[in-house]
Amino acid sequence: MVRCELCGRISADISAALRVCGACIKERFDDAKPYIESAHARIRKQHGLPPEPPREPSGKKCNGCGNACRIPLGGRGFCGLVENVDGKLVRRFGTSELGLLNLYYDLIPTNCVPAEFCAGSGGSGYPKWCRTPKGDVGYKNLAVFIGSCTYNCLFCQNFVFHELATNKKSAVTPNEIAEAANEDTACVCYFGGDPSSQMPFVISSAKLVHERADREKRVLRVCLETNLNMNSEDLKQIGRISMKSGGGIKADLKCWSTEILYALSGMKHRQAYKNFEWLSKQHEERPEVPFARASTLLVPGYVDEEEIRSLASFIADLNPSIPYSLLAFHPSYHMQDMPYTRREEAELFLEICKKEGLQRVRIGNPWLLW
Repeated sequence: MVRCELCGRISADISAALRVCGACIKERFDDAKPYIESAHARIRKQHGLPPEPPREPSGKKCNGCGNACRIPLGGRGFCGLVENVDGKLVRRFGTSELGLLNLYYDLIPTNCVPAEFCAGSGGSGYPKWCRTPKGDVGYKNLAVFIGSCTYNCLFCQNFVFHELATNKKSAVTPNEIAEAANEDTACVCYFGGDPSSQMPFVISSAKLVHERADREKRVLRVCLETNLNMNSEDLKQIGRISMKSGGGIKADLKCWSTEILYALSGMKHRQAYKNFEWLSKQHEERPEVPFARASTLLVPGYVDEEEIRSLASFIADLNPSIPYSLLAFHPSYHMQDMPYTRREEAELFLEICKKEGLQRVRIGNPWLLW
């Protein structure tokens, strides 16, 4: 149980890392901001990373993602991979030639969030996009776990990506990705961390993977699970590859309000929502296998009824057939003191989404509810 520093309310739904409740963040943001800044700065310092996207007026601008860092001389961007060396931007990893990541295989069906709607696990789009009417069960998914990120989510479920930065064995070439995507592999999924932090590598390796599979006339879907914080041109490039392969892009929409987004992820901009609008337009081009997909983690006390209603309305207005997964929260990273998502809340949110017009909405991991 934590006491909110602003209103004095005591609740299990208040993060000890933030020390302010969700209501005060939205209603008294100027007062809550110092607590939010302090939480993120403390965490970023532990990993030797900038506390926020640098904004040095005389710095070199990086257009790699929506953070649009202006990196000072001798400094690093928010992702930790781009540096200002003697007045020039140098990308250490995530180039078209070298990625910082881990590779491993999952058997299909996987625990991928939109698995119910994809060709590999659900059989949608057979025979063009999968091998049997029931999908590609028994084949493999090549998981590409990116070792960097463009957000700083306090609840990160995959925070081990930070460990890759010090492991030289995690440097991988596009050709190694293509070799790993062998004949037993039915899909390649980039996640992490987040693909948005290494898009030059994601694009070059995905292109190689797709071209090889195309020459060999075999199904090999390319998918992303991402915060969608890449620049729009990179999204269009990877989007074309994913679309042609029968894959899809799942956007992790953290919340709706700018205030809660900043509190949970350290981000003040809305690049992800702009990109999702583009994604939704492409969704109509291949209705047999949903291209655009979305999910939201139900963080108790912060992602509430108002946040879900706004997100559901946003998605439904773009295209009500876009699959949307509500994910139960489990204590992790710097929100280990928080409770699991309550079943009654998740079920309420599910009904809200349906009332807002969403046609394909579900609770993605109901076994975590309590």
